[in-house]
Amino acid sequence: MNLDNPLEKVPGIGPKFQEKLKRMGIKTIEDLLFHFPHRYEDFSNVKNILGVKINEQNCVSGKILEIKNSRTWKKKMILTQAVIEDKSGAIKAIWFNQPYLINTLKQGDKVCLTGKVTLGDNQLYLSNPSYEKIADIESQIPKKSSISNIGLIHTGRIVPIYPETEGLSSRWFRYILKPLLREFKNKIPEILPQKIIRRYNLLPRNEAIWQIHFPTSMEKAKRAKERFSFEELFLIELSVLKERLKLNKEKAPVLPLKVNIIKKFVNALPFHLTDAQRKCAWQILKDLGKSRPMSRLLQGDVGSGKTVVAVMAILNSIQEGWQAAFMAPTEILAKQHFKEVSKLLKPFKIRIALLTGKEDKIVSQKLGRVTNSGIIPEILEISRNKLLEKTRKGEIEILIGTHTLIQDKVKFKNLALCVIDEQHRFGVEQRAKLAARGTDAEQKRGINAEIKIPHLLSMTATPIPRSLALTIYGDLDLSILNEMPKGRKKIITKVIPPEERKKAYDFIRKRVKKGEQVFVICPRIEGGNKNQEPENKRREILSWADVKAVKEEYEKLSKKIFPELKVAMLHGRMKVKEKEKIMKEFRAKKIDILVSTSVVEVGIDIPKATIMFIEGAERFGLSQLHQFRGRVGRSDLQSYCFLFTDSPAKKTRQRLKALLRAKDGFELAQKDLEIRGPGAFYGVRQWGIPDLAMENLKNLSLIEKTRESAKEILLLDPTLAEFPFLKGGLKKFKEKIHLE
Repeated sequence: MNLDNPLEKVPGIGPKFQEKLKRMGIKTIEDLLFHFPHRYEDFSNVKNILGVKINEQNCVSGKILEIKNSRTWKKKMILTQAVIEDKSGAIKAIWFNQPYLINTLKQGDKVCLTGKVTLGDNQLYLSNPSYEKIADIESQIPKKSSISNIGLIHTGRIVPIYPETEGLSSRWFRYILKPLLREFKNKIPEILPQKIIRRYNLLPRNEAIWQIHFPTSMEKAKRAKERFSFEELFLIELSVLKERLKLNKEKAPVLPLKVNIIKKFVNALPFHLTDAQRKCAWQILKDLGKSRPMSRLLQGDVGSGKTVVAVMAILNSIQEGWQAAFMAPTEILAKQHFKEVSKLLKPFKIRIALLTGKEDKIVSQKLGRVTNSGIIPEILEISRNKLLEKTRKGEIEILIGTHTLIQDKVKFKNLALCVIDEQHRFGVEQRAKLAARGTDAEQKRGINAEIKIPHLLSMTATPIPRSLALTIYGDLDLSILNEMPKGRKKIITKVIPPEERKKAYDFIRKRVKKGEQVFVICPRIEGGNKNQEPENKRREILSWADVKAVKEEYEKLSKKIFPELKVAMLHGRMKVKEKEKIMKEFRAKKIDILVSTSVVEVGIDIPKATIMFIEGAERFGLSQLHQFRGRVGRSDLQSYCFLFTDSPAKKTRQRLKALLRAKDGFELAQKDLEIRGPGAFYGVRQWGIPDLAMENLKNLSLIEKTRESAKEILLLDPTLAEFPFLKGGLKKFKEKIHLE
């Protein structure tokens, strides 16, 4: 057998077990060996029967004096009862509904048992204990040794507890893994360089793999976990830093800073840029002037002005015949960007187009109507084919849309910059593919000429804690907008107890009568189905039957609470046209209260919306609640965010207090990471990152060590030619994770 062998090569793993393991992502022997325990039970202290303690887990060993099956008086349960004796005394063991044990355990067998000692019928007994048959214990255990030395797996030692699924218990994993580890003893290649192992006093890989599954002490279990935590984070760092090196070898269009154009743009703005916007714009514009592709993440709090900074980069990029693409995650947001970019670029003669799944529009500044208030962009409807043709010929300078922009039919003549909203990675291959589909690129390919790949500017309204920025986003340079535009009032945030709900409704009524608008956010679309997941795919504390739903809340608010007001609803299952119509009416103030799911989390801008009313606040992460809160406070009006929860959980109170106290989104993002962990933050659990690495994605000290080690190795040997096992380990690791 070798590590890459499929599971059918392992004795005892038949087709049914293979299927269950594959559902857990375990397909090869190596996958199985690296399926690590998530905790341990310490049963290494084997007690004399006379010394057991009631209501505690105890481990004892001895001889079976008798064993028998019997039915309870109601005949609904079969009890298997055994009497176990050692030199100090005897104790009964009882198993419930496991009659087959009488065929496994016989009178005279020597066993080791681990279980809770309970008092019943005036006698102590082990309740449903784990069991293991052993040879003559006393003769095999040397003095100053422990029972684990004689090869016990399930009892009498530190026992590993694994992530399980139906039909695959921890006992099953231990049973399969023990002989497998013996088979591969000293055969698992060391992938970490020896100098790194020595520097950080790490266990060698072969020793660590044994100690993480069957540790001889809790200290050794801890050191084994530390070894693999280091290894996994080191491979992540190596992966992202190699991506950065790869990108540095590519060529991109050199886009020199057009000072006069940028000055004209800034002077035409109806507001002053913040110092943070100026600093970030300068970082980005400097990068665009280099011959290597920019990969930069612009992160800033909700309302900090990221779009304006992105438009400055776009404007500078499209000079001299270049093009820019602006991608958004949803059609609603793409259309909003289309309108915002068109408005910001009114003083310039630029052709801007919108391409989504169903609609195609073009703004031609050259054809814009001139009025006393300046140039008003005209929106022209054209056919999809016509728009694609104009893009291919380079006549469209800025193409805005969803991920339809990277479909094969969309071709650019000279793409210089990709701006992506709320997707932080758009890899070298994707960008090269996009650039290589252009007409100029097709001609160059015929003469083996160099194809230049576009620069990348990614934007996010969810600030990234430093530990994540160094690991999973380590190939991106960061620009941080940590300053809000002047004149914005701080949003007043309150947790509203159930008894004050009516007061909150009265407050809403008064504000709406003053011309203000309200968002009401619910975690799910409709009620009545306990099995339905929320639209944001998050399961939390309460039964989903108790959670506020958009449809029911809409009915209640529109008919019972605010019958005199205009109430509408919005959710992800509605058709695009329907959602667009609702948002258009909300912007036009034809709707007073919008009841919605998390579809309004990102990018929706309604200046007159001053109240964010969040039902089931415990169902959302802190960063997501902060995003919701950022949908209000978009003008000089005082805005409010009201949080409602019926959860009594201490963790809920802790999280919501953090939202009230945090000064900004950066502080809140760090708190969110600490409370919920990296798996929930940004949904990275879906990226295939191993559990040990996942647990340590907030361990800044360990991350910095692994990052420095990865840099050192790549500086010494960028291709890893001198480290073949590390190169092979990295290749396998990258196949399992996808940082995007």
